[in-house]
Amino acid sequence: MIKNYVLFFYLILNLVWVDALCQEIRVFTKEDFDLNGDVKSCLVITDYGKEEYDFDENGLLMKSVTRYNDSDYDITYYQYDMGFLKEKRLENYRGNTFDTSTSIAHFYELDTTGTKKITEKIVSYAKEFLDQYQYFYDVDDRLVKVIRTNNDGTDETSIEYTAYKDEQTKTYRLNGVEQKSIRTSDRKNKNGNSEKVVLTKKYLNGDPLTATEEIFDTSNRLLSTIHFGYDEKTQQFAPDRTTLYTYDDNGTLSKLVEKRGNSENFKEYIYQYDDRESGNWVKQIITPDNAYTTRRIKYYEFQEEVEEE
Repeated sequence: MIKNYVLFFYLILNLVWVDALCQEIRVFTKEDFDLNGDVKSCLVITDYGKEEYDFDENGLLMKSVTRYNDSDYDITYYQYDMGFLKEKRLENYRGNTFDTSTSIAHFYELDTTGTKKITEKIVSYAKEFLDQYQYFYDVDDRLVKVIRTNNDGTDETSIEYTAYKDEQTKTYRLNGVEQKSIRTSDRKNKNGNSEKVVLTKKYLNGDPLTATEEIFDTSNRLLSTIHFGYDEKTQQFAPDRTTLYTYDDNGTLSKLVEKRGNSENFKEYIYQYDDRESGNWVKQIITPDNAYTTRRIKYYEFQEEVEEE
């Protein structure tokens, strides 16, 4: 996974949310923020704002704060029960005043009487019903259906799993119309190393729209992405641009190259690390933009138990 904090201003509004196409609940941990070891909190400072993340002792995200300035900020709280997400609250503050009109709460219920089902209810702080999602799983704990209900009616997303030789495909259909497919396969590259290839195709009203092909190494690091657009004349996906990723000895992104036609742009990432054994970076400089990101990280200080003789 590429750790780029420019993306986090978008991500923080969507942590553990339901993507319109993916329809899957995701719980975020410290690893999703490129953090290692017993991290308690992380303050991310950039030239465009601040992000704050708090984690429990198991590494689950408990609280996130997006600060636009001293008086305007958004706070998201997460509550768990044995690792299961029970509640998420998004509270918005403007002019240091809590804004009830834009703040919402998500409540999750788990039903295991048959195959697993999770119900998510979304309400405003004014106690107005907004949405309900029901997630249905099969005996292999795979999400197979999502039913969304709100004041506009009901929509059903189905997820179909198929296998062919070494390929695994997930197909998403909204009310019977294909929205997205994800095909995952393994192969050997020219050097004989194993790679995972993920081809994602997106559709609009059942018609092809865009596609991406991602290649990962055995450490699940993204090596390259090819972006495709759909050519109406040839009725095929056509490559638009390619992005290549390089990592340093710590497994952190060190270089990004984007190729489009005959043009090529690159960014290099330079890091300073803390003195912890976990080796988290505390400063990132991106050239040639000269953009910077600073992280202030606090850790849990656990004392080792000493056995009495």
